[in-house]
Amino acid sequence: MLGGLGKLAAEGLAHRTEKATEGAIHAVEEVVKEVVGHAKETGEKAIAEAVNKAQESADKKMKEVTETVTNTVTNAITHAAERLGKLGQ
Repeated sequence: MLGGLGKLAAEGLAHRTEKATEGAIHAVEEVVKEVVGHAKETGEKAIAEAVNKAQESADKKMKEVTETVTNTVTNAITHAAERLGKLGQ
């Protein structure tokens, strides 16, 4: 009779252990999902910031190049007009 009680107790303990393990696995899965979600969100924000900074830098460089070209062309036209004016005198 005691052997049957021991076996029953062992089965009960095994069942509780299995349920506790399943609960722990579920909890770990939820934590992993949350961590992965936060990592993804953080990565997306970092990429967006990098793209914005690159765009700002490109815009600034384009403005500088446009100003340089405009000044160079203006100076060339002014110089040519002065030379033509001197030739006409």
